[in-house]
Amino acid sequence: MVHHGRMSEPTRIAAPDGVAPAAQYSHVVWGTGRFVAVAGQVPLDAHGRLVGAGDPGAQAHQVFDNLRRCLAAAGASFDDVVKLTYFVTDMAHLPAIRAARAAHIPDDRLPAASAVQVAALVRPEFLMEIEAFAVVGE
Repeated sequence: MVHHGRMSEPTRIAAPDGVAPAAQYSHVVWGTGRFVAVAGQVPLDAHGRLVGAGDPGAQAHQVFDNLRRCLAAAGASFDDVVKLTYFVTDMAHLPAIRAARAAHIPDDRLPAASAVQVAALVRPEFLMEIEAFAVVGE
């Protein structure tokens, strides 16, 4: 399947044999090509200002916008993402993250994912940090 000029998009398996199905991510994702690692993104705008103080929805949208820009800088897009890791200060922020993710990644192309609740992030006003791994087809 040709997609955005790439040879093929990553292959996703939502539920391998013997593994309980996952509703919010794919258990296994792989691709062939150039590996792209995007550092954990936080809810800062281009000028380093916090977006969405105390608002997980606004922070999630800013983080996904930052991820989109970082991926584009490497010649990648959310179509190429094979893994997302969510670091949150409260698991209650996951619905806001899923809503922001849905604006960029359709449910039939969900990457592998992990969600980790942490005691703190680098700045106390950050409610989340999200990192991405992508494989850009050759």
